[in-house]
Amino acid sequence: MLFPKKVKFRKSHTFRRNPKRALNASRGITIAFGSHGLKAMTHARVRSNQIESARKAIARNLGKSGKQWIRIFPDKPFTQKPPEVKLGKGKGDIAGYEVEVWPGRVLFEIDGVADTVAIAALTSAAQKLPLKTKVVARAN
Repeated sequence: MLFPKKVKFRKSHTFRRNPKRALNASRGITIAFGSHGLKAMTHARVRSNQIESARKAIARNLGKSGKQWIRIFPDKPFTQKPPEVKLGKGKGDIAGYEVEVWPGRVLFEIDGVADTVAIAALTSAAQKLPLKTKVVARAN
């Protein structure tokens, strides 16, 4: 799973912005490396294990041919309190890392395979993610 080597602060604050408001990504919105990509249509916090399972789904569909790129990296720690613990007594321990994904962001890219194989691989990866996505092709 992906996680940063070092973070400046061990625990991060919650990002308090309304996800229902029309706030779109301004970076990473075009296909830069491959011929097909998986683009986010809604806001979500994607955890590192979800990214890893989507990566495995793509690799399983591609086989030995083709190349894939992961365009997001989980660099924000999230905390979780143990089960059956009462409120108070401070913030919970770090449970893992996540990334905030806003609409328009390209999550994965694929190149070197046929269109049908690329679409099948990206749709299988989309099922592993907690947000709505669509498969896009590079505009030539």
